[in-house]
Amino acid sequence: MAARPQSVRRTTDCYVHSILNEHKGSEAPDLSFQGATEEKMSDKDPHGDKNQRNESRLLTKKQISDMAFGIRELAKRLSSIRVKTNVRNVFVLCKAHDEGLIKNTRDVTEWILQKQDGLTVWVEETLEHNDLFDAKSLRESCPTCKDRLRFWNEELCAKRPQTFDIIVALGGDGTVLYASHLFQRIVPAVISFSLGSLGFLTKFDYEGYPDTLTKAFHDGITVSLRLRFEATVMRSRTRDKPDQDLVEELIGEEADNQHTHVPDGTHNILNELVVDRGPNPTMSTIELFGDDQHFTTIQADGICISTPTGSTAYNLAAGGSLCHPDNPVILVTAICAHTLSFRPIILPDTIVMRAGVPYDARTSSWASFDGRERVELKPGDYVTVSASRFPFPSVLPLDRKSKDWVDSISRTLQWNSRQRQKSFKEWSDK
Repeated sequence: MAARPQSVRRTTDCYVHSILNEHKGSEAPDLSFQGATEEKMSDKDPHGDKNQRNESRLLTKKQISDMAFGIRELAKRLSSIRVKTNVRNVFVLCKAHDEGLIKNTRDVTEWILQKQDGLTVWVEETLEHNDLFDAKSLRESCPTCKDRLRFWNEELCAKRPQTFDIIVALGGDGTVLYASHLFQRIVPAVISFSLGSLGFLTKFDYEGYPDTLTKAFHDGITVSLRLRFEATVMRSRTRDKPDQDLVEELIGEEADNQHTHVPDGTHNILNELVVDRGPNPTMSTIELFGDDQHFTTIQADGICISTPTGSTAYNLAAGGSLCHPDNPVILVTAICAHTLSFRPIILPDTIVMRAGVPYDARTSSWASFDGRERVELKPGDYVTVSASRFPFPSVLPLDRKSKDWVDSISRTLQWNSRQRQKSFKEWSDK
């Protein structure tokens, strides 16, 4: 059997795993294979050749199942305890092009610098010379502020994510998704304040940020782990050969041949992977696979493979089901399918999905990851989607954590909102 591809990922320590281990009296599940010690995995699989083919880029089928179970157990424990963290570096995130949010960012930064001694605040480097943010006056506002105001960029987030202890997100759901984009592997706990239009992911009111942040810094936080997907683009190496068949290459006799495709970038996504027709005037043809099974051939404008968190986003607009974020599932919804019988389907998070463009497709398709990083998929290319080893930790409001999601869909979508039916009035003879 061909050797497994070698991982190029680096050794790290996952935030959510470490805070659970530090919490007294808790016993963390064994997630040692998924944290970040990621050396080259053995070619031998005790469960046989079949499981060897059912793999994401770095994990076998059994490892994905064990990892998903471990994260679910971890999520249950984290949602029921308050974790006290030693916060030293606060990462403040906003839309730096929005003038209104720049003022909010300055207010929060100034409050932390002046009211929280010893904390270092990191803001986007584009604000360093922004007149509205006025970093110079912030540094001069108190003797110790000069050294405690620093600036981050995307390179720092990618290479040294462990620098930051907590993320303060100011904005809407897009700002939270931007945090997921910046931190592709380790994600600090995200405490999000609502300053956007909807707010499925923004849990706290901005007006109360002094009290909220004080409690988080000194009393601890309760974290909800959101499932993310690991999506890897796989490029065909043999596109010029005659009589090629994508189904044969993925689940047929050629399935174990590592020379048919080569990886071209991996993305950890919080909402969804979308494969669609892009700028092409005709619909896409997409082959859909689950583990070692060819599910179906889809002719549609595209397909949306969504996390439970993303069920209220593109998945909802395409006619998919609403799904509570605690459910360990993958939602698959066609976008304007050219058939009446394609219904949305919900699959377990232990399945490895693959969506590819067949070699005989009329046009290429395009893949996007949480609405970003749009790339072209030419005939023969496909995308592998599986549960990520790096979930997204979102801080919960302690006073309403049990009903927070239902409240959000009722508030933002007016879920099942209608005028109440009038009661019958009894007739009486007077």
